Amino acid sequence: MPESGNTREKEKVKISKDLKENIRLLDAEIGIEKNFDVLTRDLVIGGKNITLLFVDGLTNDQIVTLVLQNLTRLDRADILPDSLNKLFKNYLGYTEVEEVEYLDDLVNKVLAGPMAILVDGSEKAIIMDARIYPVRSPEEPDLERVVRGSRDGFVETLVFNTALIRRRLRDPKLRMECVQVGARSKSDIVVCYIEDIANPDLVKSIKDKIEYIKIDGLPMGEKSVEELIAPGSFWNPFPKVRYTERPDVAAMHLLEGHVLVLVDTSPSIIIAPVTYFHHLQHAEEYRQNPTIGVYLRWVRFIGVAASIFLLPLWFLFANNPELLPPQLAFIGVSKPGEIPLIIQFILAEIAIDMIRLATIHTPAALGISVGIIGALLIGELASRVGLFAQEVILYTAISAVGTFLTPSIEMANANRLVRLGLLIMTALFRVPGFVIGVVVTFVALALNESFGVPYLWPLVPLNLKALGGVLVRTPVPMRNTRPSILKPLDRDRQVVAAPARKRLDGSKRGGRDQDDN
Repeated sequence: MPESGNTREKEKVKISKDLKENIRLLDAEIGIEKNFDVLTRDLVIGGKNITLLFVDGLTNDQIVTLVLQNLTRLDRADILPDSLNKLFKNYLGYTEVEEVEYLDDLVNKVLAGPMAILVDGSEKAIIMDARIYPVRSPEEPDLERVVRGSRDGFVETLVFNTALIRRRLRDPKLRMECVQVGARSKSDIVVCYIEDIANPDLVKSIKDKIEYIKIDGLPMGEKSVEELIAPGSFWNPFPKVRYTERPDVAAMHLLEGHVLVLVDTSPSIIIAPVTYFHHLQHAEEYRQNPTIGVYLRWVRFIGVAASIFLLPLWFLFANNPELLPPQLAFIGVSKPGEIPLIIQFILAEIAIDMIRLATIHTPAALGISVGIIGALLIGELASRVGLFAQEVILYTAISAVGTFLTPSIEMANANRLVRLGLLIMTALFRVPGFVIGVVVTFVALALNESFGVPYLWPLVPLNLKALGGVLVRTPVPMRNTRPSILKPLDRDRQVVAAPARKRLDGSKRGGRDQDDN
């Protein structure tokens, strides 16, 4: 049978009893003689010829040395008859070992890092998972920093990431199912969920989409997986999944009934399904007092709204001052500049993106210099020579700050395109253009779905209590149920005694009678 994710079928070849024949076939398959980092080590243990096959740099030398020290002491009588079986059960004092009987399986295992042990006269091989990967230590992710909270973050090694989640959720129902995808890359992908919480149909849908992937490789990791499994148009700028590099955020979404997708070599994990409002939440809100959390959330909402609507609205009023009440008559342009306002805004947007991209690609030591150059050339000097009006620079800067306030970089980029679209529609058709642009954007969002979940839920369809939980960061004791839109098997997050619950919300009903939080 072909492996999941392969683009071509290939009949599996069994391991031969002839050790030299096995090495010949392996050399033809993976180029042992051609690759400097694919190594073999021939040994004689107990009178038996044994070959170790491994990839240099992926094998822990210390573990292999300790194992071989025990094996080299064996006599012929210790391993005969049935040498491989005795080695496997009696003398390989290591936890992660398994047997394989096909050369294809052996190749896949070795290229993933484990070491193969082939014994002359045996039709099977032993796989010892003594691999070690080049890996950085878990650090706080740059995009999701908090003032107070954990400082660890996901890294590029899959087993480290699963361990970070296990550390926070010791639930025996936590499931991490692994599948290989990519005929050439053979990338490991883990689907993570809590079995008695997550909707089984949702889990099956995501697993089926991953197993159906037919591609040669996934060099871009989780982003390639998203584009292969996320429903909807490829050209839709609004993200259908959320990314996170924080284990605490991942654990929180698991407890709500979401499904995580972890891809080896990727420090960001996929959370599915999600709504528009998931992209506006940040861990900082839950690391502060609920009152402070509400304030921070609304500051963020205002900033995001400003990043979308401030420029189109100011442009509309600047060109149509009759729409303004007398108290706001100061809104407008004192010195329009040498080029039309709409061109100024578009150039300013492009200039900010150029500075942002230049900062990303510039070494850290030179990043401040890039910012100073951008501020001087695009800000002060551009205004002095009449290229930009001062108001254009001011409001573009405010919109840029609102863009950076958006916790999800994917949603920030989508909002940037919406802002440009509204600017162009307003420039072409004035008030009707702005209204049509807003309506079209809202309808497009309302028709969007993420793995069957409406993108604007709980606003569309309307769920007042759940919407209140979106607008207000509720205290932990009041978050008693999981979102019904995910259709979790277990709705209750906590069961509060009737008197205590009555003090909290004035209700005597049990947890299962509560609506969404």
